[in-house]
Amino acid sequence: QVQVVESGGGLAQAGGSLRLSCAASGSMFDINGMGWYRQAPGKERELVAYITNRGVGAGTKYAVFVKGRFTISRDNAKNMVYLEMNGLKPEDTAVYYCNVRLPFGSPCWGQGTRVTVSA
Repeated sequence: QVQVVESGGGLAQAGGSLRLSCAASGSMFDINGMGWYRQAPGKERELVAYITNRGVGAGTKYAVFVKGRFTISRDNAKNMVYLEMNGLKPEDTAVYYCNVRLPFGSPCWGQGTRVTVSA
């Protein structure tokens, strides 16, 4: 199982910015995709943004609520993925989880980094 570690969360004011980072390590196989999910209190975990670099459907996907405000990027050589969040809103408050998908098996998750946006 890949080790996944997120960082960069914290407190921000509405309209502010944060940049999240995720590092993946320990896999003997290439990583097919990396991205971000979030989970607010009492809510289901939901996709935020994802980059897939192999196979059919390769590309970048964004949740509709994020489009135009957040930007995902990836450094494949370092197995890193980033999420630049601009124009933050209080409803963006959640724990943000990094997801890593391998060629087979279950996806790997980090422990999450908390983002809190005040009004």
